[in-house]
Amino acid sequence: MVKLEYPIQMEIAGQTAIWTRPDTGDSPVSYPAPTYSAVKGIFESVLWGPAVEIIPTKVEICAPILYHSYATNYGGPLRNPDNIKEGNGYQLFATVLTDVCYRLYAVVRPNAYKDSLPDSAKQWDHKTSSPGHAYQEIFNRRIRRGQTYGSLCLGWKEFTVSYFGPFRNDTKVCKDMEDIRIPSMLRQSFSNGYKSDFSPMYDTDLTIRQGILIFPRQEVTEE
Repeated sequence: MVKLEYPIQMEIAGQTAIWTRPDTGDSPVSYPAPTYSAVKGIFESVLWGPAVEIIPTKVEICAPILYHSYATNYGGPLRNPDNIKEGNGYQLFATVLTDVCYRLYAVVRPNAYKDSLPDSAKQWDHKTSSPGHAYQEIFNRRIRRGQTYGSLCLGWKEFTVSYFGPFRNDTKVCKDMEDIRIPSMLRQSFSNGYKSDFSPMYDTDLTIRQGILIFPRQEVTEE
């Protein structure tokens, strides 16, 4: 029987991070740990391929949770139309995390939504007897070499990483951390695979226990 799921893992750290809670409006506040979609995006920034699906499984928090007030001038398209016409920025206030370090875990398996794949991905999938295993091997090689598909960040693009790669020997999980309950946590904004429409999903009643956040598994039937 062909094995479908293959584990991947990495460590990531940086000075500043934000994992935005959607309920905090125009002064965003960070969750205490990265969301399912954020972890998925970090793995995909190292190696992305539409023929496979990355399923985050857990996050280990390896530095104390420290919140910090942050302000920046936003100049993007979500500004008031008058501000855009006049070339004015928008002062954005946020509550971010500082000095973060995480160990991230996921499994990779064949994409369940194969009908939506581009032709190049379908050809690669047909030629590969175990696309999850192939991805795992390429991912591990890129992590060791420090290669990425896209720029890694910790939530917002300006929050760059100070380290990413294999687990470091001196990194320890914060097992003495008090339990943190998260009543609702955004899982994904585009929940139905490659090129899907906006369809947000949330996980409820999550708890960070001994520095570990485990994401619930949601099985998807292959098409």
